[in-house]
Amino acid sequence: MHRGSQIRHVIDRLYCHIVWTTRDREPLIDAGLARFLCKFLRGVATQENAQILEIGMVRTHVHLLARTRPITDLARLLQRLKGGSAAIAGKERHSTEGHRLRWAKGYSIHSLSPRSIAGVRQYLRAQPSHHPEVAIAGWSGDHPEYDPSGHDEWRSEMRKGV
Repeated sequence: MHRGSQIRHVIDRLYCHIVWTTRDREPLIDAGLARFLCKFLRGVATQENAQILEIGMVRTHVHLLARTRPITDLARLLQRLKGGSAAIAGKERHSTEGHRLRWAKGYSIHSLSPRSIAGVRQYLRAQPSHHPEVAIAGWSGDHPEYDPSGHDEWRSEMRKGV
């Protein structure tokens, strides 16, 4: 890959760390909801020109590492991720503890450089140890996604070319 295509490849990918909480920080996310959310959030992201690379979750909040494109409508994406997941989880009764999934208003979204992706992945995976009092019993965690070409991770040859 020559330098020009490397730069275009970097520019057409935007990375975000997204966080939102349950309403009143109630410990609503159980193992059934966690499994549902991983599948549902990835499906919605794909429909909205985005990809969820990593999910970190505890009973009170969700962290996402997402790769989007410049054409991705972030407000629509977040509305569908939050509103859609609460609606479908309730209708299909995914909670193993009988909880009704309800999200607080708002979310936090921060852009990332490719060199911070590995650190954010580790931070998301460590959520249960950061918040042991709200770790999700019976949920072994997310199955992260990686770009097969390796372009989602910072590489020294890209650093030289940019």
